[in-house]
Amino acid sequence: MSTLYLPTITDTLDLYIAQIKKFDLLSREEEYRLATAYRSQGNLQSAQNLICANLRFVVKIAHGYRGYGLKTLDLIQEGNIGMMMALRKFDPERGLKFITYAVWWIRAYINNFIMKNWSLVKIGTTQAQKKLFFKLNQTRRALRRLTGREEPQDIAKELAVRDDEVEEMALRMAARDASLNLELTEGSDYTLLDSLADERDNQETLLLEHEEARILSTRVEDALAVLKERERHIVQQRILCDPPQTLQELADHYGISRERIRQIEKCALEKLKGQLVLANS
Repeated sequence: MSTLYLPTITDTLDLYIAQIKKFDLLSREEEYRLATAYRSQGNLQSAQNLICANLRFVVKIAHGYRGYGLKTLDLIQEGNIGMMMALRKFDPERGLKFITYAVWWIRAYINNFIMKNWSLVKIGTTQAQKKLFFKLNQTRRALRRLTGREEPQDIAKELAVRDDEVEEMALRMAARDASLNLELTEGSDYTLLDSLADERDNQETLLLEHEEARILSTRVEDALAVLKERERHIVQQRILCDPPQTLQELADHYGISRERIRQIEKCALEKLKGQLVLANS
């Protein structure tokens, strides 16, 4: 009996690599012609051909970042975006190969993606911290091969940073956020998300609160309707507006004293109170 075969992430990556290998590499002359056509004429087909011919180089660069626990396909996608941004700035008249110029953009986009997705808490905010983040493990491995040790002071000396900066970054990198989809018991469907209490109000409570707010709003509108036009306007401007108008502003509007406005407001509020009490009885 044959078994159902389901494609894996590895299969998807292999399929992608196989597809992009079908694009031929370009000679310097072909690359110059395509880049010039895009830069001077906005020829999108030339841009597409130039990008497709260099996709394999993005894959090679992305593979160098596999140790950060992120999907290689995601890294490749970010690198591809970086390469497309590089093409917008590329000037073929300077004599550089396109990929030589694009490498910086590709790495920058992959680096930014890793920094954003490594942790919910920003792990590196300054350029020095970002450099330490990406160089720490690489320097550790190099020192281990050369000296058989990887002490913080040795790493700090090699990277020209303080010992405490190396220790802090090592701790932060070791304490990566746990996924809410992490299985608490291997092989079960019970995840960390299932263990978290939902403290939000249930649908019945939300519906009740909404209905109470609607009824209150209707009663206030009905109560305001019993006021005279000037009383209603003063109450609205003094109580319901944000920011409220001052007594002096309303006094200037009606050409009367501040004290008279205060008296009208007080009288109107007493009417409203009586009307609302009557509505609730």
